[in-house]
Amino acid sequence: MTEIIGYALATVIGISLGLIGGGGSILTLPILVYLLAINPVLSTAYSLFIVGSTSLVGSFSYMKKGLVNYKTAVIFAIPSFIAVFLTRKYLMPAVPDELFSIGDFMVNKDLGIMVLFALVMLMASYSMITDNKPEAEENVELNYNYPLIAAEGLVVGTLTGVVGAGGGFLIIPALVLLVRLPMKMAVGTSLLIIAAKSLIGFMGDLGNQAIDWKFLLIFTGLSILGIFVGTYLTKFIPGEKLKKSFGWFVLLMAVYILVKEIIL
Repeated sequence: MTEIIGYALATVIGISLGLIGGGGSILTLPILVYLLAINPVLSTAYSLFIVGSTSLVGSFSYMKKGLVNYKTAVIFAIPSFIAVFLTRKYLMPAVPDELFSIGDFMVNKDLGIMVLFALVMLMASYSMITDNKPEAEENVELNYNYPLIAAEGLVVGTLTGVVGAGGGFLIIPALVLLVRLPMKMAVGTSLLIIAAKSLIGFMGDLGNQAIDWKFLLIFTGLSILGIFVGTYLTKFIPGEKLKKSFGWFVLLMAVYILVKEIIL
């Protein structure tokens, strides 16, 4: 039963990306770990492929509308690509299975990943609930602050490599504030960056992990189906109205993960 629910929720990942331009990746790891019983380290690898493929499909509609700034994507993406690939290829395999102990309580690699992911979920939920969306004027000269954009790319790439989340809630404000992209273009550019860096990060896992391609392609296909549904629903449901509700859901999920992993 939980497996059926897990597959059904794969479409929700895509629907979220289609409706609000983000949030889907924050659901992927809990679905894989808690409903489909895949270990957290392998789940982060699967998450990279699922989120990357779904975001790539989602970015096509923005490309057709001219809402992707390719120069910004390249400036942000190159350091992000390097960080996520090196993190998946070398850093994650080098992390020991047992990290440290507090008395009789042992913190292992799987627990560390889930706790860190829960903290990322808390940041994402705060971003969605407060809805402090940075505004950018439509007709304004773009500002390419290369060092800041590159530094943000390194941080997001490393975070993506560790927990398998796309990091759209970090990328979009950075593109609006640092480059002054209009919001819609920031979302389109973010989806392209997420797609590229997630798929490159997944490549770093090839050879390190045994991949169940049949499962991964089916799950990803359902997520991609969801993004088409989400994009269609934007004609009837404003994404911004859903963002706060989704943010509260993500907050509850984060609390659940912390309680389950640390207390129970």
